[in-house]
Amino acid sequence: MIVYIGMCADLVHHGHLNIIKEAAKLGEVTVGLLTDKAIASYKRLPALSYGHRKFIIENIKGVANVIPQDTLDYTFNLKSVMPDYVVHGDDWRTGPQKEVRDKVVDTISVWGGVVIDIPYTEGISSTKLYNHLKDIGTTPDLRRGRLKRLVASKPFVRVLEVHNGLTGRIVEKVSEDGQEFDCMWGSSLTDSTIKGKPDIELVHRLDTLNEVLDVTTKPLIVDGDTGGMVEHFVYTVRTLERLGISAVIIEDKVGLKRNSLFGDTAKQIQDTIENFCYKISSGKKSQVSDDFMIIARVESLILKQGQEDALTRALAYVKAGADGIMIHSKEESPDEVFTFMNSFRQHHSEVPLIVVPTSYNQVKEEDLVNAGASIIIYANHLLRSAYPAMMQTAKSILQNERSLESDDMCLPIKDILKLIPEEPGK
Repeated sequence: MIVYIGMCADLVHHGHLNIIKEAAKLGEVTVGLLTDKAIASYKRLPALSYGHRKFIIENIKGVANVIPQDTLDYTFNLKSVMPDYVVHGDDWRTGPQKEVRDKVVDTISVWGGVVIDIPYTEGISSTKLYNHLKDIGTTPDLRRGRLKRLVASKPFVRVLEVHNGLTGRIVEKVSEDGQEFDCMWGSSLTDSTIKGKPDIELVHRLDTLNEVLDVTTKPLIVDGDTGGMVEHFVYTVRTLERLGISAVIIEDKVGLKRNSLFGDTAKQIQDTIENFCYKISSGKKSQVSDDFMIIARVESLILKQGQEDALTRALAYVKAGADGIMIHSKEESPDEVFTFMNSFRQHHSEVPLIVVPTSYNQVKEEDLVNAGASIIIYANHLLRSAYPAMMQTAKSILQNERSLESDDMCLPIKDILKLIPEEPGK
């Protein structure tokens, strides 16, 4: 007899083992292991990659075969395997999974197959286990590769700016109606501003990056400004890679760095295509792992060089080895970004496209994704929202000669303490 089990198996516990044990009593067990993309379609990306999860499951006693299940819908795999039994925990008889179960029953009943519901194992929660693991921390190798997995598995990757350990904890923990941020953005602008210095590649950034990495587990993309001299950039790549950072974004400008949103008020010079391609290829050659990404930021639209120049540069940068293209714009309308993405997607359907909707912030994520965006970065919003609140609190204390009136503007101390665990793993 053939027995089929659909399973995520991100964090294997005795509940999983019990289902496999009971299924093996019925016949030869085939596990349909949900892929990263299938799991990420309805909840967080699994902690372990598909390859790691497959290795674990195929080495459990009672499992004869492990095959990928690419969607939450069992139908394709069931028609291929034609199982006599489908075994699952009985928790799917009610709630959001009930529709999945009903479709399984309808599908296998065609050839006389039967669904077997195993009593749910009480006292165990994969979600609680996952949250406990997040508090314990992660390793540089696991973190570094997570961004590529996210890009491959999710419709888009949602990224929020961080500039210290506290903002890192916010991105790590905040969620709303099941939605959360997938990744952090180490912004040069906010890192410089929080230190009271101009955004001109002046600030030493490694201390801030280490501070964020020390208290988070999500992947981190670093704003690398221009990347500096090629000879320096290759060492920057190795340093970031060693720390477990997933990607660096460098912009195709030269000279004293000024923030792009200054536009025409600050003189900005674009690098030649040849020079910037050489910087990209040199950085790629210096990498030790395949996980780290070098993303090229095209400044042509910012500098009013036009769509043709932007596309020419983007295609050249990909050919030079760039793992993704960030297209930047300071216009209040997203039209020129949409035009670029449409043109670029005619040449490259899979290369990640990164957008930063700061000035054109009326556009919805869904519209950006439909236009071709892979990664959406909210590049400076935590610092920009914190500054007005701090100014208001400071003025209130001066005006009232006490802090009572500022209480409503401040987070209670007990809530601050909840952000930070007393000990790792607690």
